[in-house]
Amino acid sequence: MSNRNPLALDNQLCFALYSTSLAMTQAYKPLLDPLGLTYTQYTIMLILWEQDGVTLKFVAERLGQKSGSLTPVIKRMESQGLVKRIRGKEDDRALSIALTENGKQLRADGLAVNRCLAETCGISLEEVAALKTQLLALKDRIAKN
Repeated sequence: MSNRNPLALDNQLCFALYSTSLAMTQAYKPLLDPLGLTYTQYTIMLILWEQDGVTLKFVAERLGQKSGSLTPVIKRMESQGLVKRIRGKEDDRALSIALTENGKQLRADGLAVNRCLAETCGISLEEVAALKTQLLALKDRIAKN
């Protein structure tokens, strides 16, 4: 702790996480701008590059967001020609998201973004893995409470 005041901003874990998250998102911006993607769009593309043709509900759950907050983002991505929205045959409320050919081709650029960001962080792959494990464990503990 930087000082003994328990309410000092610099002593708050939540602020350390928040400010680091902002810094990480800002580090992505110059890498994603040439691809025409925002950070949120990039995270959606990561999900689809991993598993194409998933439901909007699945995407929202993976990102820890509500489906309704992602709908405008998905619509924008569809207008950019990256994804297509597919209504369920039996239930038209069920919505799946699939990559277009353009979206599939963008994967190679996504790999380049990933490599550049690893260099920007300036830590080893082992340190990245350990930090990610700690953060996910913290998230799980918070979610249980």
